[in-house]
Amino acid sequence: MSISNKYKKLALAGMVLGSAGLMQACTGDFEEMNTSKTKLTTLTEDELPFLFSRAEQQASYQSGTYQIAQNLFADLYAQYFATSATYFPSDRYVMRFDWLTGHWNPIYTQVVPQLKTLFEQTDPNSAEYALANVMWVYAFHRLTDYYGPIPYFDAGKPAISVKYDAQADIYKDFFVRLDAANTALKANAAAKPYGTFDLIYAGDVAKWIKFTNTLRLRLALRISKVDPAEAKKQAEAAYAAGVMTEITDDAYMVKKLVGDDGNGLSRIAVWNEFRMSASMESVLKGYQDPRIGIYFQPATTTKTYDGLRNGLSPTQLALPKNLNNDNSNVGTRWVTGSGAAWDTKFETPQDIMHTAEAYFLRAEGALNGWNMGGTPKDLYEKGIAASMAQWGLTGAAVTAYINSPAKPVAPGDQQNSPALSDVSIKWDEAATAAVKREKIGTQKWLALYPDGIEAWAEYRRTRYPKLYPVVNSENEDVPAGAVLRRIPFITAEKETNKAAVEAAVQLLGGPDKASTPLWWDKN
Repeated sequence: MSISNKYKKLALAGMVLGSAGLMQACTGDFEEMNTSKTKLTTLTEDELPFLFSRAEQQASYQSGTYQIAQNLFADLYAQYFATSATYFPSDRYVMRFDWLTGHWNPIYTQVVPQLKTLFEQTDPNSAEYALANVMWVYAFHRLTDYYGPIPYFDAGKPAISVKYDAQADIYKDFFVRLDAANTALKANAAAKPYGTFDLIYAGDVAKWIKFTNTLRLRLALRISKVDPAEAKKQAEAAYAAGVMTEITDDAYMVKKLVGDDGNGLSRIAVWNEFRMSASMESVLKGYQDPRIGIYFQPATTTKTYDGLRNGLSPTQLALPKNLNNDNSNVGTRWVTGSGAAWDTKFETPQDIMHTAEAYFLRAEGALNGWNMGGTPKDLYEKGIAASMAQWGLTGAAVTAYINSPAKPVAPGDQQNSPALSDVSIKWDEAATAAVKREKIGTQKWLALYPDGIEAWAEYRRTRYPKLYPVVNSENEDVPAGAVLRRIPFITAEKETNKAAVEAAVQLLGGPDKASTPLWWDKN
């Protein structure tokens, strides 16, 4: 089947099952509505791969929702980017709940219906069922880590009101699902689940095993402050089962213009609405990091790499040094051009998860005293090398970087900001544990780029790298200098699922505000 026809059928699968999910959420006439229009048993085995493709696509946010799901929130709060457009107040901590439906809705209307159908129509011991489990965890960990409690165990069930579940219980289920998936995949090593309809690994079970265990390792570290014993157990089990170790294990998602499924970052980077953050400038310039020319492009006016502080007011954005042409757009992997004329590279694969992250997670685990198969220093340096290799950087320059005493520098921005931190690159066995954690956290932040959803979650958990406070906050719950801990429950849910949302606040353990930490955030 041609890629064009594959994507047309993928779009159809999304329309059919997406409509099913919306119907379940919005009506009590389930029997009538489920007759014919949402009767999923009419699907044949040949059509199931399309459902998995759709779930993969939507779990990482399709091109049309990428901006309002990720870029205007997590990407800014991780300080990969800062807004340069005056009409985007989310950089000043204003919660635009009308935008946030783009983060919430795709999971419940485009991911859950597809995956629940696969659970119903595939053998629980099969590789197909295992991949559905993995994608379920991948989608939902990116959702719960925005809000905390969410509808989880009853997601997709016909009901007028759907209860929310505690994040601790959700994470427990994540580990159960990933453990089961690892077992099933290893028992079906010769299988090729979903074939080329798997947009990440084209059905390569060996690579999915490593992805599964790396995701498990990621989540183990996430709970390391709230439940260190369980975190150690899960992390060591993940490592023993096999995590990513080579850049050939890296996970990318195929992106195509057919079906309007281009790369989301590429799509929005031509709109001149955000630029490199001052935090990225301080670190990348100070470290003389060779990735700077891959992550970003020189500013049109200055021909150098320049960034903005987060949280600038509309008035400040009109000042010299803060204009679009004075600051750096994303790299040529995503767009090319300058000034107001940019060309989009729609078919750039989307970054999903990389080997470098696995090494940094293991480095932190080793620092915790866990069995991670190496010393913190060894794993930290391998993480840097893997990130560099991911972007085609190898050899003596990488070795010199790993051994560099370089530190972040003052970015020279309009606010005359100081250097972000004084942490150097080179590992120092004599350094304090806090400094070692900062080194790991800073390099992991650089390696995760441009995945702001994961980077923001890890910043909240570790507080590394040290980031600049926003210049201005328009959220009284999170004044300038404070850390935005979560996204409050969205307005649409308060209007249509009110009782469940009110009960969820009790599960949250604090008021429904952006200043209330999530279950795993113990800072």
